[in-house]
Amino acid sequence: MEVKLINFEETQIAVLEHKGPPASLNNTIPKFIEWRKFTGLSPIVSCRTFGIVYNDPNNTPPEEFRFDVCGEIIAEVPENKYGVTQKTIPEGICAVIRHIGSHDTMDEKIYYLYRDWLPKSGKEIRDFPLYFQYHNFFPETAENELITDIFLPIK
Repeated sequence: MEVKLINFEETQIAVLEHKGPPASLNNTIPKFIEWRKFTGLSPIVSCRTFGIVYNDPNNTPPEEFRFDVCGEIIAEVPENKYGVTQKTIPEGICAVIRHIGSHDTMDEKIYYLYRDWLPKSGKEIRDFPLYFQYHNFFPETAENELITDIFLPIK
């Protein structure tokens, strides 16, 4: 697996926080997409789409699972009926690995970063969670052709 080190620039993002079973993300994501379309503050065609994962869904009780559905923004996020807020992905060095295929099969690459690559690299985890950048989306793109970059913030 190829791991690249990059300097990620600080990025302002709109966020819809999800807390609860990972399967119910399918209810949160459409609300965020609706906000994006309604406001135009995070156009899907020109702004990057991210997901920030706060814990491992494989060993976290479903009701405690946390995930931020995010999109890069072109203007401040005002108070809104969707519950979308504004946060920042901080600047810093990240180990990045590309995943091609279903999001359901990203675990192997995520565990590789933590279990194998990180101890051998001599690097330490920074104070920001693992996050994803989604380059395309299902159903417009077949699941086996989805492209997702996995970012592990390090120092």
